[in-house]
Amino acid sequence: FQTPDERLKNRDACNEALAEVFRTRASADWVETLNKAGIPCGPIYKVDEVFADPQVKHLGIETPVEHPQRGKRAIVGQPIHMSRTNWRMRAITPDAGEHTDEILQSIGYDPERIKDLRARGVVE
Repeated sequence: FQTPDERLKNRDACNEALAEVFRTRASADWVETLNKAGIPCGPIYKVDEVFADPQVKHLGIETPVEHPQRGKRAIVGQPIHMSRTNWRMRAITPDAGEHTDEILQSIGYDPERIKDLRARGVVE
């Protein structure tokens, strides 16, 4: 595993060896140990854990949004705030297929062709 090429060639074995070692301690222990050693890393969170993270709280980047079907939700907003650019959440993530017609029309598809693609399940 000494070179990037060797690690890539032996990726499965490398991942197995690392997983075996990482299973021996809690995630928070590894994050602390690796960061102290100068290796930048952080935990991989479940969605509900993201908003409890001290850095998310410190930066104040939890952002409320209103989803048309799901109601009020919280998302992680922009962590960088510039003094001359006032950031705000303008829109939520679009639903699957929400902009399909506009995108296909912008590249030359006519409404009948789009309807056909939808009918065949090619697009949402």
